[in-house]
Amino acid sequence: MNLLVVLVYLVGAAAIALVIARVVRTRSGPGGPVHDRYEVAFLNGGPARVVDTALAALQADGRIAIGGPGIVAVVRPTGYDPVERAVLQELAAAPHGALHHLRLGVMRHPAVQEIGNGLAARGLVVEPATRRTTSRWCGVLGLTAFALFPVSIVLTVVDFAADPDFRLPFVVKVLPVLFAAGITAIVCASITAKQVTSAGRRAVFAYGREHGHLADAGLLVALHGLRAVPDPVLREQLVAAARFYGPPRRNGRGGRRPSPSHFSSSDAVALGVATEWCAGSSSCGDGGGGGSSCSGGSSCSSGSCSSGSCSGGGSSCGSSSSCSSSSSCSSSSSSSCSSSSS
Repeated sequence: MNLLVVLVYLVGAAAIALVIARVVRTRSGPGGPVHDRYEVAFLNGGPARVVDTALAALQADGRIAIGGPGIVAVVRPTGYDPVERAVLQELAAAPHGALHHLRLGVMRHPAVQEIGNGLAARGLVVEPATRRTTSRWCGVLGLTAFALFPVSIVLTVVDFAADPDFRLPFVVKVLPVLFAAGITAIVCASITAKQVTSAGRRAVFAYGREHGHLADAGLLVALHGLRAVPDPVLREQLVAAARFYGPPRRNGRGGRRPSPSHFSSSDAVALGVATEWCAGSSSCGDGGGGGSSCSGGSSCSSGSCSSGSCSGGGSSCGSSSSCSSSSSCSSSSSSSCSSSSS
């Protein structure tokens, strides 16, 4: 039993060290400042916030017009940056001009996906595939520690049945390492659940402190979300478009109620909009190859898939849009799903 105790401590300490090292490694990077309002928007709310930032900027100076019921019209087809050009490009390819479809299409566009790739390369966010793998490590560690506790009780009973002499029970001997493994798993899982790293949060704070005094509509949305949209009509339309793919929320009695009309800096969570993307160069034409596979439905754009970054609720590509395992990834500039997309 003493040899088994030593073995449990050695294996437990090694597992704890591996998980901690994995979490630290995946959330480290060169860091540095953010370059523009779109990177701020991505850090604050994912691809959806990036699209809302571009829409607010385009509408503010009259290049597009958004009216009820969520219809977008081009006034001057001029884009000053890749994201604005992506909006105009997707709008040209969507003759119906529905705002929620437009937002969904632009979220999938390479111009938006590459923002996430760049932030991940600098250690400001963590790639979704990396986060999923790290979460599995934490889960395995926690479940193993939980499962070994009843096993240790059984071994304690067997030990005392074989030799009734008084001694410290086996379960008491191994309890410290099992407890340490369980706590490590919980803490590491909570850290891994956050896509934005500490360096990313510091970069956003520094950018907001330096540029927060500006009255630019796009910047206000990037920093503060939909509640900061200056135009009340546009704000109402963007909120409705965000709710379109957002998951229904339940009240205390189990009934469904709409998403709130007041937003915080975590709009992506409150509305269930896209905060996840596949920041890699692999395609998902086979349903999830390489290092950035898309679980469930996923949209694909120019070699990278926007798992969940196209829709609400943390779901993949929207409740009504998916790239199935037989779908192909379009690498064209429109970057649309060639499977069933709404």
